[in-house]
Amino acid sequence: MNSSRTVAFSKNAANVFFHILTACNLRCRHCYINPAQHGTQTLDIETISSWLQVFAAQERAANVIFLGGEPTLHPDLSAAVKTARNLGFQSVTIDTNGYLFNNILQKITPDDVDVISFSLDGATAPVNDSLRGKGSYETCLNGIRQAVSGGFHTSLIYTVSSANLHELEKMPDVLVGLGIERFFIQVIGIRGESAHNAGAALNQVSPEAWLKTVPAVAEAVTARGISVIYPRVFLKPDEPFECAGKVARNFFIFPNGRVYRCPLCEDYPLHGGVMTSGVLTPTPPINEADLFNLDILEGCVMNRLIQPDNIRYASDGAPAYRIACCLLKEEAPARRPRRISDGSIGAP
Repeated sequence: MNSSRTVAFSKNAANVFFHILTACNLRCRHCYINPAQHGTQTLDIETISSWLQVFAAQERAANVIFLGGEPTLHPDLSAAVKTARNLGFQSVTIDTNGYLFNNILQKITPDDVDVISFSLDGATAPVNDSLRGKGSYETCLNGIRQAVSGGFHTSLIYTVSSANLHELEKMPDVLVGLGIERFFIQVIGIRGESAHNAGAALNQVSPEAWLKTVPAVAEAVTARGISVIYPRVFLKPDEPFECAGKVARNFFIFPNGRVYRCPLCEDYPLHGGVMTSGVLTPTPPINEADLFNLDILEGCVMNRLIQPDNIRYASDGAPAYRIACCLLKEEAPARRPRRISDGSIGAP
């Protein structure tokens, strides 16, 4: 079996986030998919293979992450995974909501995929299901148990918002009970569903709430033998800001051929490239790449342009903090070996 590897959110990393379709069985309140900008196509396996070859050729040691929509809805996901493995990507990951359609676990082996990453947005069913849909909590937990029992490496993504921050402290027991190996804490982006649907908007948490809760939970999770990756989000005014668009190589590919370098741009036709006849072609200025070089006191220029309400200013007009790049994250390694439980929530 392959050792557990997954996407690296760090300087000099190369990551290919490949949305092979935008269809999904859930309607999550914070989904970032925007069909008007990303398309409604389901890519055929020939196109998927062709586009994978482009990035395998131009990016040494790149990681590829298959997403949707829900990628397991794609009948040829297993073929796409095996193609990526044969092309030599450093790691292959599937991001899933846990429904695991098309018997995907029976069509791939732990040697084909490095990590299966599950999305869960609450430590309990009422909180998670209020965000992701009725029944999604138990279904996701069952999917994780199937993957773990099948010998697959697993990680879990928890997208923090005002609706679920209060349950983050309960997650260490949940993670250990399920046998999860790596925990991703994400900050909700004000884009897609959370930005455009009336009544569905969710709030990002305040700097005080984030800094009080997230690092402490990360410490508690690592003490249980599970590694954690999470964004800094809030920098002090004198802390250096780095943009992943300048120091890393992240590509967010959508079925309509758009290729973005910054996820904050995905609600807008600012994409830096487009797939045309199997070739990645840069789009004319002005696009997202032209904005990465702007140096502002607030830190992330895209955050300042697209979601400025989460920046607070001091009485002298200077920003009270800087917004860090969402693609450059802290990694807290596991601090001791953990005991894999029998899959019951809350097990020690």
